[in-house]
Amino acid sequence: MAQIKKLVGIKACVFDAYGTLFDVHSPVGRVAGKLGDKAQAVSDMWRLKHLSYSWLRALMGEYVPFWQVTGESLDYALAVNGIDNPELRDELLNLYLTLDAYGDAVVALKGLKKMGKATAILSNGSPDMLEAAVNHSGLDKHLDYVLSVAEVGIYKPDARVYQLVVDRMDVQPHEVCFVSANTWDAQAAANFGFQAARIDRFGLIDENIPGKPSLMLDSLAELLDVV
Repeated sequence: MAQIKKLVGIKACVFDAYGTLFDVHSPVGRVAGKLGDKAQAVSDMWRLKHLSYSWLRALMGEYVPFWQVTGESLDYALAVNGIDNPELRDELLNLYLTLDAYGDAVVALKGLKKMGKATAILSNGSPDMLEAAVNHSGLDKHLDYVLSVAEVGIYKPDARVYQLVVDRMDVQPHEVCFVSANTWDAQAAANFGFQAARIDRFGLIDENIPGKPSLMLDSLAELLDVV
């Protein structure tokens, strides 16, 4: 563990979905042979545009379901890499419904449930997308709530998204351990008042924005020692 610190008074552990519990690069990984040497570039650009389009739509007040954003960002990633293959595009998009879960996700969620902690996902994902991924991965058995930004019609890091946890789970912000692999998400959650933990899946450093995570984790399993 990069930092060792016991979190106090935690009643609920809430997780970002994409990049934290689910491997967003797994769809391209499954069809890498069809993309050849452009596979990594497509995957990276797809993820980058996925995030930036959600932020831009939030600023513009132009919310649409995350499934549409998923398709639009994939279309950009394919176009900028010179790939025009409708069948491959549809295959990649559908693979996003059956993302691979990281190996430490089940370990952490099962352990937290045994400890009596409430567990949840808080995600930009559309409800149907989240349901498909959660059921496919088997994480549904270890989650009390799956919360989507669709309930408020705006994407993270808007404070109304994090307020969903407080309202739906009947907890105070300081009673929540929020976990994300995304720097901006963990920091925004900390700024909101959660006890935030960032799992270091991508070797990133903190952004120069408000909010400082309470913990840095190398594995989600480490949560069992700190909450």
